[in-house]
Parts: sequence; C-alpha cells; structure tokens
Amino acid sequence: MLRNPFHLVEFSPWPFTAAGGALFLTVGLVSWFHGKGVSLLMLGVVVIVLTMVQWWRDVVREGTYQGYHTSWVGMNLRWGMVLFIFSEVCFFFAFFWGFFHSSLVPTVELGCVWPPVGIMPLNPFKVPLLNTAVLLGSGVSVTWAHHGLMVGNREEALYGLGLTVFLGVYFTVLQWGEYKEASFSIADSVYGSTFFVMTGFHGLHVLIGKTFLVVCLIRCYLHHFSVSHHFGFEAPAWYWHFVDVVWIFLYLCVYWWGS
Repeated sequence: MLRNPFHLVEFSPWPFTAAGGALFLTVGLVSWFHGKGVSLLMLGVVVIVLTMVQWWRDVVREGTYQGYHTSWVGMNLRWGMVLFIFSEVCFFFAFFWGFFHSSLVPTVELGCVWPPVGIMPLNPFKVPLLNTAVLLGSGVSVTWAHHGLMVGNREEALYGLGLTVFLGVYFTVLQWGEYKEASFSIADSVYGSTFFVMTGFHGLHVLIGKTFLVVCLIRCYLHHFSVSHHFGFEAPAWYWHFVDVVWIFLYLCVYWWGS
C-alpha cells in the first residue's frame, strides 16, 4: 500500500479553544470600552495565549520529532505562508488607499491642504528615520541568521536571531516614545486617524514578528533546525521582511511625503 505523503491531522481541541478565546476577547473589548471592567478581556487573552502555546507545541512536535512534515507538506506550508502574506498586503493596501484618498484631494473641512490646518506632523528626519535604519538593520541580521542555518553554523544563527529580536524591541520602544511626543492624537481629523491606524497596525505586526522570532531563537537553541529542514524559521523571516517593506512605504508616504 502506498504511503500518503500528506499529513492527516489528528483531532485537536485547539481550534475550539481558540474560537472561545476569540469570543471572550471580542466581548471583553466591548465590555471594556463601555466601562464594565476588563475581566472578560483578560480571560480571552489568557485563553488565546495558552491555545497558541499548546497548538505551536503540537506543530513543533509533528515537524521536528515525528517526521510528519515531508517535502510535500513543506511545500504546502510555504504556499500557505505566501497566501497569508498576500492577505496582509491586501490589509495594508486598504489603509494606504484611505490615506491617499484623503491626502491627494483634501476636503474643505481639512482646509484644502495636507497635512490639515492645525496639525504639526512629526519630523521625518528624526525618530522615524532612526526607526527606518533600525528596522532595515534587523532585516540584515535575520538574513545573516538564515545564512547561518543554511551553512550549518548554529552559533551564527543564534547571534543573528538575538540581534534581530533586540532591534525589534528597540523599534517598539522608539515608536512608543514617538507616540508620547506627538502633538496630535487619533481623534485629530483624518490625519490622526490614518497615521495612528497605519503605524499602529504596523507596530502590532512588529510585535507579532518578534514573538515568532523569539520562538525561533528558542527552537534554534534546542537544535530543532537543520540545514535542510528549517521552514519554521523561514516563515517568520519572510514575515519580518514583509514588515520591513511595509515600513519603507509608511516612511516614504506617511512620514516624508505626507508631512
């Protein structure tokens, strides 16, 4: 009998718990917005985090120890990651569309100018430029880590991953300081809305990417990756490069041209 090259996933409780956590999180957010406390919100966060840990543990076990991630499975995982990143491109494309819709033809309410009357935009050659250098540097370091894995140099991969995580944390700290010093808020016309939504969602993606890379750092330390079998690292690396590219467009369009 021929062996099936695909991984037939066993029954798992984690999709059910993830759905429950998402429900608690959504209802908890609405409750928090209406001043009803954060208990349900925190419950949703805890359930989702625990589900992520358990689900990722199962995937790591299947791919690293049980040998279920064959070449066919790996190819499908790659296509899945490509489609996921494409969906993220569409996600940010919608925000850029809204930004240019408002900035190219400013309405009378905005003073027929962009930035709108009364808005003091951030200097693109200060913290935003530093953030750009930091994020581009992290793209170089994650490529360095990938090269280390491909040539079997685990120490080089660990150094590259550690540097990438550090630069990602530094980027978040700089962005947090930038938000504190901004002279406008998300409530200040369409400029504030588009600025904080676009940069804020990008910051969220940086946090997600850092989480991926921290998991990769731990797995690399535990010898989970080999020269020919390390898609668990490649997927976060692709995601991190996508985050870099989005930031370049944000810097050029929102910080530089938009100011």
